[in-house]
Amino acid sequence: MAFPTTNATEELPAINQILASVGQAPVTTLDTTNPDVAIAYDTLLQVSREIQAEGWTFNREYDYGMTPNTDNEIVIPSNILQIDLHERESNYKQYDVVRRDGKLYDRIDHTNKWTSGEMKCDITWHFDWVDLPIPIQDYITSRAATFVVSRVVGDQALYQMCQQKEAYCRAMALEYDCNQGQYTYFGHPKGGNHYNSYKPYEALSR
Repeated sequence: MAFPTTNATEELPAINQILASVGQAPVTTLDTTNPDVAIAYDTLLQVSREIQAEGWTFNREYDYGMTPNTDNEIVIPSNILQIDLHERESNYKQYDVVRRDGKLYDRIDHTNKWTSGEMKCDITWHFDWVDLPIPIQDYITSRAATFVVSRVVGDQALYQMCQQKEAYCRAMALEYDCNQGQYTYFGHPKGGNHYNSYKPYEALSR
């Protein structure tokens, strides 16, 4: 799985859209010595990570095998935003895992040692800009522009306009996700649709 990298050529159009929202001229290079460019770029990266962390069809992967290393530890790569054991594996009910010290940790047995071999996990990946679907790119860009307007300009009317554009782009992103994911309310057996309906017993157990 490729790690996220800085891809200035591909990210530059998004940066220019953000700059345009605050009345700045477009730039031809990603020069972070320019304060406005630096703010726009940092905000784009921050918002991209936040939105991808929500978990979408394009960056969610189920039943993904994670193999322990020679120390029987499962090291979690830095481009994984969320990880959990695959919930449809019945023999995983004995575990309750979290990320700790960059490794997969079991809170029930209080250990990060895994001696059962490969573990199947559900993962949310952090992708590079070029690997994001266009509707997701548009949503990230519009949300980043909203943040930059609030930080740099402070104009309430302009901020509200950016919020409206952000809401529209999120709606388009959700439509893309629903169409791409082909979700159903009831889901399907292992290997198919992964929609998780509300489970009252899980809420009550808390």
